Amino acid sequence: MDLTNKVALITGAKRIGAAVATALAKHGADVAVTYARSKTEADAVVADVKAAGRRGAAFQADLTRPDSCAAVINQTAGAFGRLDILILMASVYEAVPFDSLNLAAWDRTINVDLRSTFLCALAAVPHMRKQGGGRIITFSDWLPRSGRPRYQGFLPYYVAKGGVMALTEALALELAPDDILVNAIAPGPILAPPATTAEEHRKVADATPLGRWGGGAEIAKAILAFIDSDFITGETLRVDGGRHVK
Repeated sequence: MDLTNKVALITGAKRIGAAVATALAKHGADVAVTYARSKTEADAVVADVKAAGRRGAAFQADLTRPDSCAAVINQTAGAFGRLDILILMASVYEAVPFDSLNLAAWDRTINVDLRSTFLCALAAVPHMRKQGGGRIITFSDWLPRSGRPRYQGFLPYYVAKGGVMALTEALALELAPDDILVNAIAPGPILAPPATTAEEHRKVADATPLGRWGGGAEIAKAILAFIDSDFITGETLRVDGGRHVK
């Protein structure tokens, strides 16, 4: 796949996002990333993109703010001259016991995981229309894709990620006439959270049919497949090592 002169923007390009950015750059794309507070990590991603011989940039964005969602899309298109690929990975993932839930906790997750996905996509569409098409890739989760919440304490997260699937399908229908294809990735055990203990890490691996965590490269492969296809849209793909069947 040759993405030379294509421009991609990744929101939340930390950890898994870094692997995706590097993969896109190795296939020829220029890559912009957003960060909220992790400037050092974002700068490291840009350095990797440039090491692959492509242009890179990092933009600070508070995706809880609607104006910031639109601004970072326009910044990217302004800096690189176009926008072909939008990958919406920014997410709030935090456990909040049900009895501690309040509007602030709800908004903290919904506004980033669901609302910013819509607002960034909305801002990107005019840029993609100018060049006759594009790709929007959103991020859900293997649990709502499998139709079961399973873990307590993640009510806003589960609802947001379920909403992302619905948004993906609706956007795919609306934007098909513009040749803008919209799909979602639903990750399972890809990279363990930093605080994961060795025992917790092993238990997840044991509960996964393939017997291991996936790693960021597996998400990058799925994204590249969506970008390469001209006939897949409105799909949510689990990348979970078979976790949903066990």
